[in-house]
Amino acid sequence: METELVVIDENNINAEAEKAIRHAGEIIKRGGLVAFPTETVYGLGGDALNPESSKKIYAAKGRPSDNPLIVHVADIKDLELITEGVSEAARKLADAYWPGPLTMIMNKSDKVPLETTGGLGTVAIRMPNNKIALELIKASGGYIAAPSANTSGRPSPTVARYCVEDLDGKIDMIIDGGQVGIGLESTIVDLTSDVPMILRPGYITADMIEKVLGKVSIDKTIIDSSSTLKPKAPGMKYKHYAPKGTLTIVSGPQDKVVEYINGETDKAKKEGKRTGVIGTDSTTSLYKADTVKSLGKREDENTIAHELFKALREFDDEGVDVMFSESFDDSGIGQAIMNRLLKAAGHNVVSL
Repeated sequence: METELVVIDENNINAEAEKAIRHAGEIIKRGGLVAFPTETVYGLGGDALNPESSKKIYAAKGRPSDNPLIVHVADIKDLELITEGVSEAARKLADAYWPGPLTMIMNKSDKVPLETTGGLGTVAIRMPNNKIALELIKASGGYIAAPSANTSGRPSPTVARYCVEDLDGKIDMIIDGGQVGIGLESTIVDLTSDVPMILRPGYITADMIEKVLGKVSIDKTIIDSSSTLKPKAPGMKYKHYAPKGTLTIVSGPQDKVVEYINGETDKAKKEGKRTGVIGTDSTTSLYKADTVKSLGKREDENTIAHELFKALREFDDEGVDVMFSESFDDSGIGQAIMNRLLKAAGHNVVSL
């Protein structure tokens, strides 16, 4: 398959861009796949109501078929078709945070095939805050199933060139809309129980959800890898976001973290391995690895979230074999950062 690449400026959707989006919509309508930008990461889109399209998504990504896909919509009214009923909690959250990086899990209607939901009776839904994504959803019929546009298990793409790297020749089209704004996938909240539960942390934090709903719980497996439960949301069960080399998270006092990482990278260098370190603006000068990346200022969690997947992908570009990362605060957006880091490292953590 030859993959078509189209460049569109989200801030200048002119007549030519509109034509390209309509073409992409037709691809999805006839069962094809299109990678496209959202405000979180790039998504790999197919017709959410077509079971064959969902099968194609799983095949293109090499994704386990019991790992649910998120259905992207462009209008809150569309929830009526694909759910058994829109709760007051869902309406409140949609009013507060849609379009935006929030996915809600609800009981699905018969219109949504089990191939899209990973065999579950629930469906994950969100409305992205990206003009290209919203216009594509409308052009394709209103319902796009879209996980991240990468090979399953790899760091999610925040620029189109990584979609090309992973999916060129496997899908019909890639829309290059530039670098995404947030850089981490959406928050996922399960609304099917009495108390809403966050299954995947993201930009919309627990505090933000509590301000709307009054109470929310957090799934313990966000930080704990021991759960054997069937996943209700993307990324709960399988190793995700992993670079090609090995990644270890090191936590503890800064001086001890630096000393440990420098000692380990020195050992790895002597073994002929290329080394990398993830730190922050205040610490990167202290490390002696082959390549050292700052995610920004430690207190600026939005920038750290934005840069994380990019840094992991760049390590792959640079052929890094052994990587170490500092640990980050696990409250607020920091919880989402640590969730992604822990999964990328396969929960390989050294505490000093």
